[in-house]
Amino acid sequence: MKILVSMGRGGTGKTSFVALTTKYFVEKGELPILLIDSDPDQSLADALGVDFEGEGKKTISELLVETFIKGGGTLIGVPPSERMESKIWEEGLYEGEHFDLIVMGPKWVEGCYCLPNEALKLALGNLAKNYRYVVIDTPAGIEHLNRRITARVNDIFDLIDPSVKSFEHVARAYRIAREVNIKFDNFYIVGCFRFPEDLGSEVESRLGLKFLGKIAFDKDVEAFFLSGRSLLEIPENSPAYRSVKEILGRAGY
Repeated sequence: MKILVSMGRGGTGKTSFVALTTKYFVEKGELPILLIDSDPDQSLADALGVDFEGEGKKTISELLVETFIKGGGTLIGVPPSERMESKIWEEGLYEGEHFDLIVMGPKWVEGCYCLPNEALKLALGNLAKNYRYVVIDTPAGIEHLNRRITARVNDIFDLIDPSVKSFEHVARAYRIAREVNIKFDNFYIVGCFRFPEDLGSEVESRLGLKFLGKIAFDKDVEAFFLSGRSLLEIPENSPAYRSVKEILGRAGY
């Protein structure tokens, strides 16, 4: 089982990258796949043509509130992690033909959520063991790193745009990931469609991280989002999809 994480500033194409990565694994027969949408915008389901709520599924945020807040104390009886795991299986896991999907939902309400957060990490750790690939779409920014939903990943793909802020974001994200003791094998940089290809060498010289290439501009990606069509249906000759295949190939996939 391998865990991949897509991260970056808002608007860099993290969700599109995850959706097209999923298409790549599906077409290679690299199954089963678990997708985790930890972005409060919850846009990964839309990118994959999934009506998560319409399918009768609940976000992890909703399940946490029901279990630990409305349901009262959880230290008696079934351990918190087992309680969350069973609820995720029953109510929070969308099971599709080619992939399964879990949606984190918005940040929980005020208060200390150390216990439910720990229960969630343990439950997800057990769930992930059933899959060949776990691909996580993270929120914009770097605050999510402190939550450490998973403390061990294989490859992080940080999407960058051509701005000083984006370079600074990557440097901070890399530093924080190490500081909070997230173990990873590789920390890769991927250029968004606005990123000039010739800046790749500057990424590596300034940040000391491997640049895998850029995602090509593709008007079909925007059209698919607007129409609600799944990016899994995007044509094989799609420039964006071809570039993602090349990027994943350079990462050894």
